[in-house]
Amino acid sequence: MTNEYHLQVRTREETGKNSNRRLRASGQIPAVLYGAGVDTVAIEVERKTVEEVFRAGATENTIFLLKRLESDQERHARIRELQIDPVSREVLHIDFQRVLMDQVIQISVPIHTVGVARGVRDQGGMVDFVTREVEVECLPGDIPAALEIDVSALMIGDHLEAGALKLPEGVTLLEEPERVIVSVTYPQRAEEKEEEEAEELLEAEREEPEVIRRGKEEAEEGEEAED
Repeated sequence: MTNEYHLQVRTREETGKNSNRRLRASGQIPAVLYGAGVDTVAIEVERKTVEEVFRAGATENTIFLLKRLESDQERHARIRELQIDPVSREVLHIDFQRVLMDQVIQISVPIHTVGVARGVRDQGGMVDFVTREVEVECLPGDIPAALEIDVSALMIGDHLEAGALKLPEGVTLLEEPERVIVSVTYPQRAEEKEEEEAEELLEAEREEPEVIRRGKEEAEEGEEAED
C-alpha cells in the first residue's frame, strides 16, 4: 500500500501568472485543492518539501495529508495533475483532489513484473508489455504502490492476462480479466512493433501542422467574408 505523506500548505491570497512567478521565485509551488463537493481553494506548498517527499518514494497515487499553516485544518488529498517545466523538470503547479478515506475511488496502478521469463532466458525472446497499468477500485488507504505479475513461466508466444494479477485484499480489478497485460515475443516482432510505433508518431507529427494550416485558412476565409 502507498504511504501517507504530510505536507504543510498555505492559502494563496493572490492568483494569476505574475503572482505564480513570484511564488516560484520564493521557493513555493502554486497549487489548488478541489473536489468532495467543496469549493476550490488556491494554495501554495514549499518546493523543497515536495521534492523531499518524492525522493522518499511518493508518487502521484500517494495520499497526502495537507495541513494548513494558518489554521488547524487537515485534509486528505491526492495529486490529479502535475505541471512540469519541460526544460528544468521543476514542478510548476499541482492540482490536489480531496479524498474521503471512507469512500472507494477508481485509480490507475502500475504493473511490475516478477522473475525472468523462460522465453527470454532460454529462447532469446523479449518481454512485450501491452499495458503497464490497470484500473482498480479501493479505499484510498488501500491503494497499492504497484501490482505484481510473475512472468517466470512464459515461453515465446505465451502471455498473461489481467486476471493473473495479484490483488491485495480490498482491491477490485476494473479491467476485463481477459485483457492481455504482457507477452513474450520473438525479437524481430518486438522490433517491428517499435518501428510501427515510430511510424505512427511521425505520421501524427506530419498531420499536426496540417490542422494548424486548416485553422489559419478558415480564419482567413472568415476575414474575407467579413470584408
